[in-house]
Amino acid sequence: MDFNFSENIVLEDDLVLLRPLQKTDVENLLEISINEPNTWEYSLIRANGKENLENYIAIALKARDNKTEFPFIVFDKKSGKYAGSTRFYDMQLSFKTLQLGYTWYGSAFRGTGLNKHCKYLLLQFVFETMGMERVEFRADNNNQRSIAAMKSIGCKVEGVLRNHMPTFGSDVRRDSIILSILREEWFDEVKEDLRKKL
Repeated sequence: MDFNFSENIVLEDDLVLLRPLQKTDVENLLEISINEPNTWEYSLIRANGKENLENYIAIALKARDNKTEFPFIVFDKKSGKYAGSTRFYDMQLSFKTLQLGYTWYGSAFRGTGLNKHCKYLLLQFVFETMGMERVEFRADNNNQRSIAAMKSIGCKVEGVLRNHMPTFGSDVRRDSIILSILREEWFDEVKEDLRKKL
């Protein structure tokens, strides 16, 4: 599968717009970065504070240049504000699989339905345009909010990778929960179930 990492991919509906993340988006996300540092509580790469946010975006853009990730910024049309970020990563195009993650939103956008709109657009693109067979999701097994959000869009739990990776600023290692959606599940049930929730 030939995916063009330099393409300006824009996904949108009446509530949300996703476009490629850019270096200049530091200014668009700075308010959340400064005022809501706990947003990255479960993340190894933090974006709290201007310097960390600049670093976070630089890492994401380098991964896009290296053709391993494709990061988006999320714009909430209802409020007219930038809400957060998400990305495709671990893109194994020859295997027709990728992971969807690094997703975070400011607190004002959580529980508003924004995430379901984003995931609908992203999954539709992944399965119907890119022709992927599997989309994987991972989270810290303690991150109940994230796990609940993934289950609510139709992800199935596959299992837990024990002692999987380090945590930020600690000797404690995290267990990572693995969830996924398969191509046939998208077309058989997940797409319609998710559409009804929008």
